Amino acid sequence: MPLTDQTRAAAREIIARYPKARSALLPMLHLVQSEEGYVSPAGIALCAEELELTKAEVAAVATFYSMYKRRPAGDYHVGVCTNTLCAVLGGDAIFDSLKEHLGVGHNETTPDGKVSLEHIECNAACDFAPVVMVNWEFYDNQTPQSARELVDALRGGNPPAPTRGPDSLCTFKQVSRLLAGFDDGRSGEGVAAGPATLIGLDIAKQRGDDAPPYSSPPSSDDNDADSGAADAREG
Repeated sequence: MPLTDQTRAAAREIIARYPKARSALLPMLHLVQSEEGYVSPAGIALCAEELELTKAEVAAVATFYSMYKRRPAGDYHVGVCTNTLCAVLGGDAIFDSLKEHLGVGHNETTPDGKVSLEHIECNAACDFAPVVMVNWEFYDNQTPQSARELVDALRGGNPPAPTRGPDSLCTFKQVSRLLAGFDDGRSGEGVAAGPATLIGLDIAKQRGDDAPPYSSPPSSDDNDADSGAADAREG
């Protein structure tokens, strides 16, 4: 979908949220990505024009963060964690299996435009390793077989609900618009932390553990007094 006057109006709505216009660049990149499925040259030009930046400055940001795609992503962007814990528990095997099953490699999209594949860095879900993400939603405790079944369901138009979080899965373009700060009207995120994540907290509660009281950081006067005392001792 090409960028439109409505896209530019939405970009200006984002800019109005911030005291400094250039602070709006990250959500604006999500916005243009929500229209075309990637950050296109036209999207970079729009951001540069509205923020009075150079195209080089916008492109530098768009290429720094891996969530911004420079080629069209699939309707369902599948990320397989291949960091240490997920990898040793099967993440590498899952990624290799999906590459063979889909016939695409890292940051490539199936010919039907349905699924793109990426090996991704840690998503702070090690308790549920190995983890696969689809459009940044969690699918926990995966195997090569379950991951193949997952992508088959995505390509068949029957995306299963994420393991944690929202009760349904949206498309890559839809989640990009959500990340730009526009409500998609879906139900709430739900419980994102499962029992494996919360077990330490549960044990602490059972033992009656308390966190130490918060103490304010020392004031500049306290620092000056400490410095003076140290000088006196050295003298």
